[in-house]
Amino acid sequence: MNPPAPFSCTFSPSLPELLWQLKCSIVISTYQAGKVVIISAKNEEELVQLPRDFRQAMALGVRDSRLAVAGIHEVTVIAHEPGLAPRYPHQPETYDTLYVPRASYYTGMLDVHGLEWGNRGLWAVNTVFSCLSLIDDTYSFVPQWRPSFVSQLAPEDRCHLNGMAMHDGEPLWATALGTGDTAKSWRAQITTGGVLMHVPSGEIIARDLPMPHTPRIYDGRLVMLMSATGEVALMDTDNGRYQVIKKIPGFLRGMSRCGDYLFVGQSKIRKKSSAFKDLAIADDATSSGFTVMHMPTASIVAELRYMSSVDEIYDIEVLQGLRRPGILNTQKDTHHQALTMPGTTFWAVKSDTP
Repeated sequence: MNPPAPFSCTFSPSLPELLWQLKCSIVISTYQAGKVVIISAKNEEELVQLPRDFRQAMALGVRDSRLAVAGIHEVTVIAHEPGLAPRYPHQPETYDTLYVPRASYYTGMLDVHGLEWGNRGLWAVNTVFSCLSLIDDTYSFVPQWRPSFVSQLAPEDRCHLNGMAMHDGEPLWATALGTGDTAKSWRAQITTGGVLMHVPSGEIIARDLPMPHTPRIYDGRLVMLMSATGEVALMDTDNGRYQVIKKIPGFLRGMSRCGDYLFVGQSKIRKKSSAFKDLAIADDATSSGFTVMHMPTASIVAELRYMSSVDEIYDIEVLQGLRRPGILNTQKDTHHQALTMPGTTFWAVKSDTP
């Protein structure tokens, strides 16, 4: 048998119909493949995906027309503009809008595990320095908060800070895989030493969590992923206990919501990893993609599974109101021709400069 084509996938027949009805697209990042992929419904029966190179793509952050992508050395901000799409030189009259690069912040290697737009700008979960930071055009990062047990900022990944949940434009909750204060000390209890922290007070709300990831506030409630056990969990922040909403086979990481539907990223277990191979979910974590859960009933309504190219999903976001967005990166020159200003757009034509 011939191997499957790059980025081949299978999906539930209900998925195109759902995306079409929700009038949204899905964007995922995979650092293993070095791609950002936008998945859209062409109609109620067909899907189309656009993979684009973003070296070691990890955290994604969406706000209004902007999409921030954390890469190995930088954070890139791309923004979509509907006016560019009809006259896109390579595929005119194909997309309803077009994402084009607008800024790059050269942060250096921070291993950014989370990105969120807030009142003061673009927030990052700075895993290497064990802190929450703001990204700007003056410094590699501007530290804003660190866990109470981390004594100083150092590029040592002391606790594997990996997630934050925003409320009213400021970080409210943060997750980490440990509470150590030495380089990579979290590895000693990687699967059972996770914590949830209240950012304003610095208090540890919950301990001994099974690899918590992706805290999000939905309808005033804190929802998280327990990656080591493959669980979508509802956290009680008063007593530090959690209720399992749904168990989904696989290593869960990355979560986004559209209406009543929750999109949850899944990854394969790294078979050669001494930390992951003995997880209880190891036998079930054999594919990557995402699962769609209907939140009011906690029922699975759709899924997508990759057959090639993608082994790990890092992050997932819903692009609401965008049925068929296109996307450009900085690897090809086409994005240099895309010119925008308030109220109008242009595609530049190369001049014959003598």
